[in-house]
Amino acid sequence: MAAVAAQLGREPRGIRRVAYRCPCALPAVVETAPRLPGGTPFPTLFYLTCPKAASAIGTLEGGGLMRGMQARLAGDPSLQAAYTAAHEDYLRRRGEAAREDGIEPLPEGMQSAGGMPERVKCLHALVAHELAVPGANPFGREALEALPEWWRSGPCVRTDDPGPDPVPHAEEAQ
Repeated sequence: MAAVAAQLGREPRGIRRVAYRCPCALPAVVETAPRLPGGTPFPTLFYLTCPKAASAIGTLEGGGLMRGMQARLAGDPSLQAAYTAAHEDYLRRRGEAAREDGIEPLPEGMQSAGGMPERVKCLHALVAHELAVPGANPFGREALEALPEWWRSGPCVRTDDPGPDPVPHAEEAQ
């Protein structure tokens, strides 16, 4: 939790578990509750926390990668089907998270993340989905493959508390 707070520059809210760790061992993606404490809807189930990864993804976005993805999405029925499947996976997992936490699911028709299933709007969300659920998101996978090895220069943050992480890995919590 200390690492995620340092990455975000604020106390994290609604974290359910670490969904992916960088090769440097710090959290890079967390799974968040569909509703924040107090009940506010939070549709982003997989949230990218690593600032080095976020910066690298921002460079891809600034370079126009999303425009090309959007153009391909419009003309490729098999890509449309895969992206729709990613959207459905996201919604299903978010609904399961609400049920597991005993909270009210988000309303039908609420967006998933990253513009799915009709737009490519936020590579950060799409990459977070792909890191948390490998093979789930075609555009997240494509962006991930285009990224440099952001972790090579070392951890993105240092924490004073090297104690055990109270948020389990996704695979530990299943």
